[in-house]
Amino acid sequence: QVQLVESGGGLVQAGGSLSLSCVASGRTINMPTMGWFRQAPGKEREFVGAITWNGGTYYADSVKGRFTISRDNVKNMVYLQMNSLKPEDTAVYFCAAKWGSYSGIGDDYNYWGQGTQVTVSS
Repeated sequence: QVQLVESGGGLVQAGGSLSLSCVASGRTINMPTMGWFRQAPGKEREFVGAITWNGGTYYADSVKGRFTISRDNVKNMVYLQMNSLKPEDTAVYFCAAKWGSYSGIGDDYNYWGQGTQVTVSS
């Protein structure tokens, strides 16, 4: 089993920045892909971005150029740096992990954190 715990959410004004962290524990060896997803009230969960074991990154078009994903494989951490935040970025953000190669589909991920709220005020 793998446990994921996110932190770093909060309230920020539009145009501001937030950094989210996710720490993985348990059977984390060789867990290749870590992803971030978000879900706004009344909306479907959507893919934000993902990072592979060797640092390859993928982003949703809506966040490309504003968000950056990184990871520290020694510390079992993955990060989401969010800049130029917009009110439409308001959502609960989830960290997820999967075996195997990259995917932007939430159902492909094996493990999920509990989520952290990000609120962007206009």
